[in-house]
Amino acid sequence: MTMLARGAETARENAEVYSKSMVKEGYYFGVPPLVLGGVFFLLDWNAAAVLLVLLALFFFSFFRDPERVIPAEAGAVVSPGDGRVVVVTEEEYAGHPGKRISIFLAVWNVHVNRAPADGIITKMEYRPGKFMAAMRERASVENEQNVFTLSTDAGEMVFKQIAGLIARRVVSWKRQGDRVLRGERIGLVRFGSRVDVWLPKDAEILVKLGQNVKGGSSVLARWTGKAAIRSSAEAIAAETDANLTASGKRS
Repeated sequence: MTMLARGAETARENAEVYSKSMVKEGYYFGVPPLVLGGVFFLLDWNAAAVLLVLLALFFFSFFRDPERVIPAEAGAVVSPGDGRVVVVTEEEYAGHPGKRISIFLAVWNVHVNRAPADGIITKMEYRPGKFMAAMRERASVENEQNVFTLSTDAGEMVFKQIAGLIARRVVSWKRQGDRVLRGERIGLVRFGSRVDVWLPKDAEILVKLGQNVKGGSSVLARWTGKAAIRSSAEAIAAETDANLTASGKRS
């Protein structure tokens, strides 16, 4: 292999590794100021060039997409995003009692969102709205957002991508009817935002107010729901059958 071919192969491998660590939006936002910064350096406009390069680095960092170790334990509900838990409260949703966890994503957090559990997206609703600070309580209701209803083996849960003061667009890579896996990438929100997770009242919340979490890897709650009831019923039925067979009452 010639030196040129080896160089091309190395560049290709590096590009593949880098592309896996950043979503494509990073190139759209980061490359133009980086190129313009290079032009300004050539023109000896150093101060402006430095600012543009720093801006490009910010975009590359903002759109980073690191791999995560996804918990395999049954009933684990993982965080849809990186950030800090700002709300843990009991709350009804569509007339059903439950619990809501809200997570604030600062501009330095990873903004790629992930599915909190295995399931099918039975409903997906885009709601236009305000762009108030994502830390505010009313942001969960009044801000622009994507609302996902996820049907799992345990029952239905809801999670949201919510825009903030600086974030001006919520982006989903999934559609209604799609099946998702726990920790699978489902979209992103640009430049500071919030994610909410709503679970039925029988879910066991495992995080506390002020706790920092990571999307796809931090377990927010444990929820087996209908699956646990069904498994228990099946176990009781199996034990009953075994007892009847042993006693000769069932052939």
